[in-house]
Amino acid sequence: MFSRLLLIVRRQRTSPGWQNWSSARRSASAAEAHSVALPTQAQVVICGGGIMGTSVAYHLSKMGWKDIVLLEQGRLAAGSTRFCAGILSTARHLTIEQKMADYSNKLYSQLEQETGIQTGYIRTGSISLAQTQDRLISLKRINSRLNVIGIPSEIISPKKVAELHPFLNVHDLVGAMHVPEDAVVSSADVALALASAASQNGVQIYDRTSVLHVMVKKAQVTGVETDKGQIECQYFVNCAGQWAYELGLSNEEPVSIPLHACEHFYLLTRPLETPLQSNTPTIVDADGRIYIRNWQGGILSGGFEKNPKPIFTEGKNQLEIQNLQEDWDHFEPLLSSLLRRMPELETLEIIKLVNCPETFTPDMRCIMGESPTVQGYFVLAGMNSAGLSFGGGAGKYLAEWMVYGYPSENVWELDLKRFGALQSSRTFLRHRVMEVMPLMYDLKVPRWDFQTGRQLRTSPLYDRLDAQGARWMEKHGFERPKYFVPPDKDLLALEQSKTFYKPDWFEIVESEVKCCKEAVCVIDMSSFTKFEITSTGDQALEMLQYLFSNDLDVPVGHIVHTGMLNEGGGYENDCSIARLSKRSFFMISPTDQQVHCWAWLKKHMPEDSNLLLEDVSWKYTALNLIGPRAVDVLSELSYAPMTPDHFPSLFCKEMSVGYANGIRVMSMTHTGEPGFMLYIPIEYALHVYNEVMSVGQKYGIRNAGYYALRSLRIEKFFAFWGQDLNTLTTPLECGRESRVKLEKGMDFIGRDALLQQKQNGVYKRLTMFILDDHDTDLDLWPWWGEPIYRNGQYVGKTTSSAYSYTLERHVCLGFVHNFSEDTGEEQVVTADFINRGEYEIDIAGHRFQAKAKLYPVTSLFTHKRRKDDVELSDLHGK
Repeated sequence: MFSRLLLIVRRQRTSPGWQNWSSARRSASAAEAHSVALPTQAQVVICGGGIMGTSVAYHLSKMGWKDIVLLEQGRLAAGSTRFCAGILSTARHLTIEQKMADYSNKLYSQLEQETGIQTGYIRTGSISLAQTQDRLISLKRINSRLNVIGIPSEIISPKKVAELHPFLNVHDLVGAMHVPEDAVVSSADVALALASAASQNGVQIYDRTSVLHVMVKKAQVTGVETDKGQIECQYFVNCAGQWAYELGLSNEEPVSIPLHACEHFYLLTRPLETPLQSNTPTIVDADGRIYIRNWQGGILSGGFEKNPKPIFTEGKNQLEIQNLQEDWDHFEPLLSSLLRRMPELETLEIIKLVNCPETFTPDMRCIMGESPTVQGYFVLAGMNSAGLSFGGGAGKYLAEWMVYGYPSENVWELDLKRFGALQSSRTFLRHRVMEVMPLMYDLKVPRWDFQTGRQLRTSPLYDRLDAQGARWMEKHGFERPKYFVPPDKDLLALEQSKTFYKPDWFEIVESEVKCCKEAVCVIDMSSFTKFEITSTGDQALEMLQYLFSNDLDVPVGHIVHTGMLNEGGGYENDCSIARLSKRSFFMISPTDQQVHCWAWLKKHMPEDSNLLLEDVSWKYTALNLIGPRAVDVLSELSYAPMTPDHFPSLFCKEMSVGYANGIRVMSMTHTGEPGFMLYIPIEYALHVYNEVMSVGQKYGIRNAGYYALRSLRIEKFFAFWGQDLNTLTTPLECGRESRVKLEKGMDFIGRDALLQQKQNGVYKRLTMFILDDHDTDLDLWPWWGEPIYRNGQYVGKTTSSAYSYTLERHVCLGFVHNFSEDTGEEQVVTADFINRGEYEIDIAGHRFQAKAKLYPVTSLFTHKRRKDDVELSDLHGK
């Protein structure tokens, strides 16, 4: 059958079935601009005339910026935008991606009316199929999140699937998700419509103009050099798609943009005997690795194969993207899957197999935001085959970022600064995207890890811990232990276990947590970001007092928990700072804050000063000694009293541990449990670790991992940046008023916003939820992102969760909002509002009762009791 289809295809290779939409209609403004000289200056220069570049131009012009030049090296919409399959899907795992796609859908639906340019927009709806129960659970989780942000969606039966799409074979399905407002559209025409509207708003558009490099002076964009002359500008936006990586490296000061292209295949057919209706739903069969949509009465079908073909690793690609070489042998598995799903296609005539480049990023999420090294240099690229779905929303958020200083939604998961230069190795990117592309349709259960590009950054203890059964996760390129597998466990089976239910590592983490509670554990936390800020005078203290919300003018040796806030009072960073001397400070931040935090500090440091900011993350191995016997271990190793009387909480002291000197010992654990953090110069790391483990044997010491740490910190109501806290979260919204120096009369970034919020009240509040009627062994687990309901009304979503081995119940953290039942507007959230509600957590469509707490239930950690005897109503302050 396949060979016959291949013969048909070979006969049809010369058929003009594929339309060159871009050349069929080009905007008048672009044609006119081509014949005139470039302006010599502009406020903004955008590189890239695809859907991303035109969307940014459109939204900037809508927000009032007019002095904008858009440059395209070929013709408008002639890059990957031209070859886009034209499917607009809101069925995404991340809430920010759902919101971007929903906005795009609404924008594209009215573009034709706004511009007069036909965009081919048709609201077809989409159906995501499930061949397994696990896939159906995944769809149910997405469905519950879509509903609460206002996107209609429902889980349907195979019978209903057959009614909505009569040509589908549904015998192997267990269910599906129907999103009725999803659409199809001509992506090239959308880009041309956006360009036309932008042009009418004053944006100047020039095609066939190549950007050679961006000019930079003192880490600030000053202009661009093109093949037709220079343009001075304040802002540059890299929307170059396939070329974004090379363009970033071509600057006078390189900008790292980690993305890589792969070949992407889809086929086009003649119309069916009974042509498909234009509103026939788009089909996503992720288990079959394919998607299917109506195309002129026939179908367009492609997918994400298990063995992708990366291209352009050497940086050589085309000026305009042309159809790459057909490869039917490579496409055969996807074709077979298509024919199983739609058997009637067996006799259908295929017009063409399209092969076009598509860019992918190391973590399957797009890239946006300002460069950490060059101010005024913005990026929007790396769409992972979802450029049409994200184009409108991503362009809007980036334009808000440029105009207002920050976008209206939390976009940290997409921020360029989540990556470092270490993720831009061509070899790393080539290998990683070969894993990423198949993952687009692979079933992703919680706590899964990438397998490629590993062991990039490791602690000096990596081999020692690995030999003791460490199982690893990766964060910002750094290997971190999840847990330690005992010798009697089946390592292979544990690694392959993937589930939405109770995981196989449950008992392992339980034993690690128990050891932290009753004896002493060691967790290698070397991945944490570590900075030293010093000065010859008082400049370091003066700068830090302005940049941080808490008072850092404390005695030498004291540690302060604080945050760097933005003008809106939101957390740009959450950290701990130890005062090493009157003019020297040691700052500890989350692992993935390394680039973002550095950029924020550098941005706000005076240019000519005696300040020295040094990233010392690589200089120190960090060991977290947790547990009541940690004091005994350190006392033996240091021959110094470590009791609270001699070494109070939140105190830092340099001391000897074993034979090693200059160890920074801090009385904190990031979990609320007793213990110490040891910051060890790397040359001493192995010695100190060996000594700690040797002396600790008599106290029951063992290794532990980050899963135990997560359980401990969540049951103690410790919020983490990037999970619970973000740039739109203020200290007042998460019960951290004590970490803010509002009453001390000192100015700091975000102070005015916090004073205003203190006067007006908060509109969301971080809350702890303890699941009541949840069976840990039988029910689906909460992970993060689950909707929260109060008295039956949606009020927010969870940000993180873990099983508390102390409470013997699941604990979730999440923000509660107060939406007016009449208007839907947000109102002030008070403690009384929180305490008077009846709560439920929605896990894949099933709601579980939960008790809400504004403070950790500290009485439960004094004496462990059975959960049936626990009185959860006893509240104690932090």
